[in-house]
Amino acid sequence: MAAGALLACAACRQHGADTPSSGEVVRVAVAANFAAAQDSLAIRFRQETGIAVTPIVGATGQLRAQIVYGAPIDVFLAADRATVHSLDTARLTIPESHFTYARGTLVLYTPHRSVINTAAALTDTSLHHLAIADPGNAPYGRAAMEVLNRWKIRARVEKRLVRGESVSQTLQFVESGAADAAFVALSQVRGRPADQYWIVPDSLYTPILQDAVLLVRAGRKDAAQKYLAYLRSDSARAIITAFGYTPGDGK
Repeated sequence: MAAGALLACAACRQHGADTPSSGEVVRVAVAANFAAAQDSLAIRFRQETGIAVTPIVGATGQLRAQIVYGAPIDVFLAADRATVHSLDTARLTIPESHFTYARGTLVLYTPHRSVINTAAALTDTSLHHLAIADPGNAPYGRAAMEVLNRWKIRARVEKRLVRGESVSQTLQFVESGAADAAFVALSQVRGRPADQYWIVPDSLYTPILQDAVLLVRAGRKDAAQKYLAYLRSDSARAIITAFGYTPGDGK
């Protein structure tokens, strides 16, 4: 599959970015849950450095496929650690650049009904559809499946599951009324009424450590390295926190 075709895939989208007079632009593949935070980070980064950032947004697994097929991407902001490790193993990254930029939080979002915070409520027959991101491509979807397994209710809700290609599509399902509830990222429901979502205890799923890395094929390595360094800065950490994440340890 050609890189150009992958970049045009329906599940991924490229946000616009004006090219600065210097011509420096960093192409960042970013997990869908982090898209809004990435937009704010890109604005601040450009203000501070004059370097523009063009994000390519999608599910982590789909973005990995683009990278494997040679898409022109400089930096990868994944929604997990395992995907980046797999690219390290495939020698498609600069391993020493690999670090955790954020830790994500899973929530159960119910904008059209009372908040759900128990296994019993999630298996109630009045809940017709439960949306999760595709566990094969999206770490937040895998975390949701862990919760269902820990609660031992997966078999009971399996026929009600609606799978989004990414957490962005999963959020759209519940907000449109196509689903009654959805497991999404805390960052996505930032600003919604607190009685519309339940923060899932982190004891119910493996920590969602979101990792960043510089890619071997990066065409703008100097600018990309500056962006990765910026993600560790106090300015970036403040933005990451404001969007509902715990900043990573930079390691």
